[in-house]
Amino acid sequence: MTSEAAAEKPANAHDTLRWRARLRELLGRPLVSYYLVLGCSALLLALGLMMVLSASSIESMQISPGRSPFYLFLRQIGAAAVGLPIMYVCSRLPRRFFQLAGYPLLAISIIGLVMVIFIGASELGAQRWIYIGGFTIQPSEPAKLALVLWGADMLARKARGGLIEWRHLLVPLMPGVAILAVLVLLGRDLGTTIVLMLIFLTLLWVVGAPVRLFGAVLALLALATAFMIMVEPYRMARLTGFLHVWDSAQGDGYQAAQGQIAMGTGGWFGLGLGSSRAKWDWVPHAESDFIFSILGEELGLMGTLVVVALFGLLGYAGLRIASRVSDPFIRLAAAAAVAWIAGQAIVNIGAVIGVLPVTGIPLPLVSYGGSALLPTLAALGMLLSFAKQEPGAAEALAARGPGPAARALSWLGLGRPAARARSRRAGR
Repeated sequence: MTSEAAAEKPANAHDTLRWRARLRELLGRPLVSYYLVLGCSALLLALGLMMVLSASSIESMQISPGRSPFYLFLRQIGAAAVGLPIMYVCSRLPRRFFQLAGYPLLAISIIGLVMVIFIGASELGAQRWIYIGGFTIQPSEPAKLALVLWGADMLARKARGGLIEWRHLLVPLMPGVAILAVLVLLGRDLGTTIVLMLIFLTLLWVVGAPVRLFGAVLALLALATAFMIMVEPYRMARLTGFLHVWDSAQGDGYQAAQGQIAMGTGGWFGLGLGSSRAKWDWVPHAESDFIFSILGEELGLMGTLVVVALFGLLGYAGLRIASRVSDPFIRLAAAAAVAWIAGQAIVNIGAVIGVLPVTGIPLPLVSYGGSALLPTLAALGMLLSFAKQEPGAAEALAARGPGPAARALSWLGLGRPAARARSRRAGR
């Protein structure tokens, strides 16, 4: 080894240590989780609106001849216009509100799921939707948020009371989850049932349930899943299509095969926005369940990796919130919300790239569908509220001064006196 190489090696090691120290310092700041949740949510939503605009144009014209190609996109814009204020309001609400909100939301979700059984519309083998006027409501979507809030509060109350034995973890949590799961399964929606079970297992994991309980629950889920697949021919067809995609590319594996073809066509950097060929009625449900394949075709491998990275950062931020707060309800709700959003993203992406069977659940924030978008934005607003409870976060927010909305109100003379005073001092 030459003297130059020997001198370069310590220099490189020193640079590596310096970068690691800077990264640890950056991640140690109190508002990192807050800005990660906010930034990743905004980027995924913006990317989702852009992809819905591209992927839904052909479907919009096929729904009704002569209809605008922007029909589905405008509906998604309307859902985002409703969901963003909900997200903002949730980010300002205290923990106590979320603890109380889970109970009425759970009751409303159960009523909606019962209504689906009797008056719901059935499409593609699943009965998930209620049509009211010109709106479509899918009650199983708010049921996910309801389970997060209600389950977290139930377990947090027992944790504060010192009742941590596993027998106390199952009542009334297990009956509540069973009611939701049975109602969703009666609508033949296995994908949403899997997400509900994922939320349930996350709650048990965070609260410290024993391994044998997880084994029993997983065995029960495996048996229930196998039974639901065997009793429904279309589910068995999906499983056959997953196991033998290219042998059944013109039959049961058609959607999966076309999605993989679209992904492969995109190459490294894609064909360009709006240039997808698969959306011309080749990939079924290109704007919803398989929007990731259109994204891969138009933005390429680099675009798909950006989406995966954003979901990864969002999951990291949620787990960071759960690990840095001491309140049991916040820990449980934050972890369960992350398991729901990130877990659903993994299932959707896995189905598109061919490593998981097609389940028919959307990609959070990206796929078309207002019923899925609104509860997701509410959950992200809740995470923003929880991020403010991290150590030092309140002080950092106070030092930051009033935000743009508060400054605008103070300029109009509508803000709170303290906010107006701070704004005047900032102006001087």
